[in-house]
Amino acid sequence: MVPLMQAFSFLKHSRVLLTIFVLITAAGHSTPAQPVLDLSRAVIVMPPGLSGPEKRAIAILADEVEKRTQIRWRQTESWPAEAAVPVVVVGQASALKSFSEQLGKAAERNEKLQAEGYQIQAVLVRGVPVVRVAGNDARGVLFGVGRLLRSMVMEKQKVTLAAGFKIASAPQYSLRGHQLGYRPKTNSYDGWDLPQWEQYIRDLAVFGANAIELIPPRSDDDTISPHFPRPQIEMMAGMSKICDDLGLDVWIWYPAMDEDYSNPKMVEFALKEWGEVFQKLPRVDAVFVPGGDPGHTQPKYLMALLEKETEVLHRYHPRATMWVSPQSFTREWMDEFLAIMKTEPAWLAGVVHGPQARLSLAELRAAIPAKYPIRNYPDITHSRSCQFPVPDWDTAFALTEGREVINPRPLGEAAIFRRTQPHSFGYIAYSEGCNDDVNKFVWSALGWDQNADVVESLREYSRYFINPGFADSFAQGLLALERNWKGPVLTNANINTTLQQFQELERAATPQDLQNWRFQQALYRAYFDAYIRSRLLYETRLEDEATSILRRARRTGSLLALDEADKVLDRSVAEPVAQDLRARVFELAEALFQSIHMQLSVPRYKAISVDRGANLDTVDKPLNSRAWLHERFEEIRRVDSENGRLKKIDDVINWTDPGPGGFYDDLGNASCQPHLVRGPGFPEDPDYYRSALTHFEDVPHGRKSWWDQSISLFDNPLKMHYTGLDSAAHYRIRVVYGRGVIRLVAGENSEIHPLLKKPYERLEFDIPSSAIKDGSLTLSWNGQPGRGGAGRGCQVAEVWLIKK
Repeated sequence: MVPLMQAFSFLKHSRVLLTIFVLITAAGHSTPAQPVLDLSRAVIVMPPGLSGPEKRAIAILADEVEKRTQIRWRQTESWPAEAAVPVVVVGQASALKSFSEQLGKAAERNEKLQAEGYQIQAVLVRGVPVVRVAGNDARGVLFGVGRLLRSMVMEKQKVTLAAGFKIASAPQYSLRGHQLGYRPKTNSYDGWDLPQWEQYIRDLAVFGANAIELIPPRSDDDTISPHFPRPQIEMMAGMSKICDDLGLDVWIWYPAMDEDYSNPKMVEFALKEWGEVFQKLPRVDAVFVPGGDPGHTQPKYLMALLEKETEVLHRYHPRATMWVSPQSFTREWMDEFLAIMKTEPAWLAGVVHGPQARLSLAELRAAIPAKYPIRNYPDITHSRSCQFPVPDWDTAFALTEGREVINPRPLGEAAIFRRTQPHSFGYIAYSEGCNDDVNKFVWSALGWDQNADVVESLREYSRYFINPGFADSFAQGLLALERNWKGPVLTNANINTTLQQFQELERAATPQDLQNWRFQQALYRAYFDAYIRSRLLYETRLEDEATSILRRARRTGSLLALDEADKVLDRSVAEPVAQDLRARVFELAEALFQSIHMQLSVPRYKAISVDRGANLDTVDKPLNSRAWLHERFEEIRRVDSENGRLKKIDDVINWTDPGPGGFYDDLGNASCQPHLVRGPGFPEDPDYYRSALTHFEDVPHGRKSWWDQSISLFDNPLKMHYTGLDSAAHYRIRVVYGRGVIRLVAGENSEIHPLLKKPYERLEFDIPSSAIKDGSLTLSWNGQPGRGGAGRGCQVAEVWLIKK
């Protein structure tokens, strides 16, 4: 132990501030941990003459260190006279030459300076820690500061950085941004004031975002919200200034909302209205106008309008650019748009690919002239009925947690990024609230380095936003939340394990952690998931028990069986399960409203609607076919004869039976659709242009098998394929459709029925023998040809192939 004691004595009495932590094992052996530099008493040194954004970046460094440590780093333009004071020197690489003598080896610089890049190096200069943060330009200073903040370990009264820390980095994509809309449907943002916006935009910048997209006062939304702290245009101008102060690009998502742009008076009105918005914003770098979702203006009129709007834009922001997307276009309108693009309009800067585009990003890139860059506009905020739905999501989650649930999907988002992003020069992600907060930071990490380690990015997120002590455990918790959504809920025991892990974090959390909205969001999801699983197990068991009672109806009598089955099904309401989990969900919902105005309920928190993330209002939605069964029971009771009632009970309990030699598929249920032709699926086709995907419908009094359906998008067919059929037999198809307009063809060209719309009815049709060849049969469904919008409409819930 003598050498160890000598080491401690040396560290105590020398001026070296290099702290070495030593781990003593139970066996008495010692292993030194990674040495770190103690920066607790550091001074920020900066060169004179910094630009406004550079000064703002340095202020962010001092502010964020103070928030986490209660230490305020002093700022100065001259090297400190005190010999033992650690120094963090920040500025553009060219400006830091004036400190070359003091920096020593840390003055080394990479000559290959790329835009927005930075170099960080931590060394000991005459025994004193020195950290050099050198930006390749003004934004590089900001992003270098962000990387330093993410890399340091900041605790109360202590700041450390790994000794020898050294990195030179620059972004791979030149546009890395996020849409932040101050409007009612965003579920929390409409309650934020400028200080909250400044903090959130700052957070995004620390992780490498260089652009923010704003939304004007008039869009596809209500004009007022009970949560607005100030008028929309005033907030929009304030957010534009925040971005300008940081040196970030400001985009505007500006939908063309008027009815008829072939009308000159309407065009004149739009030019005036848009111009008034442009005039009030201190910074605008680009305007993106979606062709639809919302808008829906024929391309020739839309493009004529945007040419005029570009002139208006340049009056107030001469260097700003105009962009357009072909979202929601029908096939006819897409052809018209592509024809216009071939004329290469000079006023247009580029094209955006977003949700509801008939062409994939790769197809759009191939279809438009190479001179136009393509910006990606990925939907990272929705979980179903969207551009990138959760693959094979269990219906229990889809209908209770909803479309805008708190949705960390780190590995899924990474897969989406790597499949789609290479076809564009950058992205600004589509978002309707902070439910997708984790996804924003995953995209920011990959936008900087597409090969970034996603798990390490989550550790940075957790260390910086939650607690250094939770860096790995909270990161693993986020991954566990994503795993909760994989596979059937009934068999996913990971859901309960995830809750246990978060409960351990909850018990270890400080009061500050428990008030942290990002921590609250993860807890909310963990408790919500576990509550839904408990309910699903319980309600599935009740439905099985009720079905068993009905199967005994011939012995007990039909009316008694119906009464007993009713009572069993109603136990889900009379004797609810897991009420402790439910209570915690409601407590966390209240905490989120208090911390970030998150509106998880319409009656409680005045959310704009239930489907806008207000899943506190759907937390108790039935998870079995109780409502449908109750209605069938009432119908059966009205039958006069016992035999008639028993026959109808048989129809209920044998609903899925296709008879001898037949087949049944519950489409939308991934575990019960063996004949569905799924296509490449999520890994290769995350936006499902070439694959069947699951669609969900809230059918309150329908069978559970109707709540999830298989669909295909746009003009792609939905297919099923059977083999091993009896080629000498005759077959009949029984089918239940969703709400779309659908046509069915068997084999190559045997039309079974033309386009029809009969949702949630059992329909039956004969299959011609000519469609069955060598014992195989292919069924193909198509929706309305050439349709636009989201491309949905070909929706099939259940299919029976019955051998006659």
